[in-house]
Amino acid sequence: MTLLTADICFKAFGAPDKESSMTVLDIHPELHIKVIPNHIYCNKAMVKPLTEALHNVIARGCTMDIRTWDGCFNIRSTRGASGIPSLHSWGLAIDLNAAWNPLGKQPTMHKDLVSCFTDAGFDWGGHWSRPDGMHFQLTKETLDLYNGTATN
Repeated sequence: MTLLTADICFKAFGAPDKESSMTVLDIHPELHIKVIPNHIYCNKAMVKPLTEALHNVIARGCTMDIRTWDGCFNIRSTRGASGIPSLHSWGLAIDLNAAWNPLGKQPTMHKDLVSCFTDAGFDWGGHWSRPDGMHFQLTKETLDLYNGTATN
Protein backbone atom coordinates (compact mmCIF):
# COMPACT_ATOMS: atom_id res chain seq x y z
CA MET A 1 0.00 0.00 0.00
CA THR A 2 1.12 3.53 -0.77
CA LEU A 3 1.20 6.20 1.90
CA LEU A 4 -1.21 9.04 1.17
CA THR A 5 0.51 12.44 1.29
CA ALA A 6 -0.50 16.09 1.40
CA ASP A 7 0.83 16.52 -2.18
CA ILE A 8 -1.54 13.83 -3.42
CA CYS A 9 -4.42 15.47 -1.54
CA PHE A 10 -3.64 18.90 -3.01
CA LYS A 11 -3.76 17.37 -6.52
CA ALA A 12 -6.99 15.48 -5.82
CA PHE A 13 -8.92 18.14 -3.86
CA GLY A 14 -7.13 21.48 -3.94
CA ALA A 15 -6.53 23.57 -0.85
CA PRO A 16 -8.12 22.11 2.28
CA ASP A 17 -9.86 25.36 3.22
CA LYS A 18 -12.07 24.99 0.11
CA GLU A 19 -13.66 21.89 1.71
CA SER A 20 -14.58 20.84 -1.83
CA SER A 21 -15.02 17.13 -1.13
CA MET A 22 -16.48 17.19 2.34
CA THR A 23 -19.73 15.64 3.50
CA VAL A 24 -21.53 14.68 6.69
CA LEU A 25 -21.45 10.94 7.27
CA ASP A 26 -24.54 9.94 9.23
CA ILE A 27 -23.59 6.83 11.18
CA HIS A 28 -26.29 4.20 10.70
CA PRO A 29 -27.91 3.24 14.04
CA GLU A 30 -26.61 -0.33 13.74
CA LEU A 31 -23.08 1.11 13.72
CA HIS A 32 -23.41 3.32 16.78
CA ILE A 33 -20.45 2.71 19.05
CA LYS A 34 -20.46 4.44 22.44
CA VAL A 35 -17.91 7.20 21.73
CA ILE A 36 -18.22 7.54 17.95
CA PRO A 37 -20.29 10.61 17.00
CA ASN A 38 -23.55 10.05 15.14
CA HIS A 39 -22.46 12.54 12.44
CA ILE A 40 -18.90 12.84 11.17
CA TYR A 41 -17.73 15.66 8.90
CA CYS A 42 -15.28 13.95 6.56
CA ASN A 43 -14.14 13.62 2.98
CA LYS A 44 -16.59 11.84 0.66
CA ALA A 45 -13.87 9.27 -0.04
CA MET A 46 -13.97 8.28 3.67
CA VAL A 47 -17.64 7.29 3.73
CA LYS A 48 -17.37 3.70 2.47
CA PRO A 49 -14.06 2.74 4.13
CA LEU A 50 -15.00 4.27 7.48
CA THR A 51 -18.39 2.58 7.37
CA GLU A 52 -16.66 -0.72 6.56
CA ALA A 53 -14.19 -0.23 9.41
CA LEU A 54 -17.05 0.38 11.88
CA HIS A 55 -18.82 -2.74 10.59
CA ASN A 56 -15.57 -4.63 11.23
CA VAL A 57 -15.31 -3.23 14.77
CA ILE A 58 -18.78 -4.48 15.63
CA ALA A 59 -18.54 -7.83 13.82
CA ARG A 60 -15.18 -8.62 15.42
CA GLY A 61 -16.22 -7.62 18.94
CA CYS A 62 -13.82 -4.69 19.22
CA THR A 63 -16.24 -1.95 20.33
CA MET A 64 -14.79 -1.82 23.85
CA ASP A 65 -11.34 -1.16 22.36
CA ILE A 66 -12.47 2.29 21.19
CA ARG A 67 -12.21 4.42 24.30
CA THR A 68 -12.27 7.89 22.72
CA TRP A 69 -13.02 9.51 19.37
CA ASP A 70 -10.45 12.24 18.92
CA GLY A 71 -11.45 13.71 15.61
CA CYS A 72 -11.43 13.65 11.84
CA PHE A 73 -11.62 17.03 10.04
CA ASN A 74 -9.22 19.66 11.34
CA ILE A 75 -7.32 22.08 9.10
CA ARG A 76 -3.85 22.12 10.61
CA SER A 77 -0.22 21.31 9.90
CA THR A 78 1.21 17.86 10.46
CA ARG A 79 2.67 17.76 13.96
CA GLY A 80 6.43 18.14 13.75
CA ALA A 81 6.33 19.10 10.04
CA SER A 82 5.78 22.84 9.89
CA GLY A 83 3.74 24.00 6.93
CA ILE A 84 2.76 20.55 5.65
CA PRO A 85 -1.00 20.08 6.03
CA SER A 86 -2.18 17.08 7.99
CA LEU A 87 -4.48 14.67 6.16
CA HIS A 88 -7.04 15.69 8.80
CA SER A 89 -7.18 18.95 6.81
CA TRP A 90 -8.98 17.08 4.02
CA GLY A 91 -11.02 14.87 6.37
CA LEU A 92 -9.07 11.77 5.30
CA ALA A 93 -7.82 10.68 8.72
CA ILE A 94 -9.21 9.89 12.15
CA ASP A 95 -7.72 9.66 15.62
CA LEU A 96 -8.83 7.16 18.25
CA ASN A 97 -7.68 6.60 21.84
CA ALA A 98 -5.28 9.56 21.69
CA ALA A 99 -4.54 9.70 25.42
CA TRP A 100 -3.15 6.15 25.33
CA ASN A 101 -1.36 6.45 21.97
CA PRO A 102 0.56 9.75 21.88
CA LEU A 103 2.72 10.74 18.93
CA GLY A 104 6.22 9.32 19.19
CA LYS A 105 5.41 6.79 21.91
CA GLN A 106 4.94 3.03 21.75
CA PRO A 107 1.33 2.45 20.60
CA THR A 108 -1.08 0.55 22.82
CA MET A 109 -3.88 0.13 20.27
CA HIS A 110 -5.24 -3.43 20.27
CA LYS A 111 -4.07 -5.32 17.15
CA ASP A 112 -7.60 -6.54 16.37
CA LEU A 113 -8.89 -2.95 16.36
CA VAL A 114 -6.02 -1.92 14.09
CA SER A 115 -6.98 -4.74 11.69
CA CYS A 116 -10.59 -3.52 11.60
CA PHE A 117 -9.30 -0.32 9.98
CA THR A 118 -6.40 -1.62 7.91
CA ASP A 119 -8.65 -4.30 6.40
CA ALA A 120 -11.00 -1.47 5.32
CA GLY A 121 -8.27 0.49 3.48
CA PHE A 122 -6.56 2.56 6.17
CA ASP A 123 -2.90 2.97 7.08
CA TRP A 124 -2.15 2.94 10.79
CA GLY A 125 0.33 5.45 12.18
CA GLY A 126 1.53 2.94 14.77
CA HIS A 127 3.64 1.28 12.06
CA TRP A 128 5.55 4.45 11.18
CA SER A 129 9.16 5.25 12.16
CA ARG A 130 7.78 8.00 14.42
CA PRO A 131 4.76 6.11 15.77
CA ASP A 132 1.39 7.85 15.79
CA GLY A 133 -0.69 5.09 17.35
CA MET A 134 -3.92 7.11 17.51
CA HIS A 135 -3.89 7.88 13.77
CA PHE A 136 -5.61 6.09 10.89
CA GLN A 137 -5.63 7.53 7.37
CA LEU A 138 -6.76 6.29 3.99
CA THR A 139 -4.19 4.62 1.79
CA LYS A 140 -3.59 6.13 -1.65
CA GLU A 141 -5.19 3.07 -3.23
CA THR A 142 -8.32 3.45 -1.10
CA LEU A 143 -8.53 7.13 -1.96
CA ASP A 144 -8.22 6.31 -5.66
CA LEU A 145 -10.93 3.66 -5.39
CA TYR A 146 -13.48 5.82 -3.58
CA ASN A 147 -12.58 9.16 -5.12
CA GLY A 148 -13.04 7.64 -8.57
CA THR A 149 -9.69 8.87 -9.86
CA ALA A 150 -6.12 7.72 -9.94
CA THR A 151 -3.86 10.25 -8.22
CA ASN A 152 -0.18 10.37 -9.15
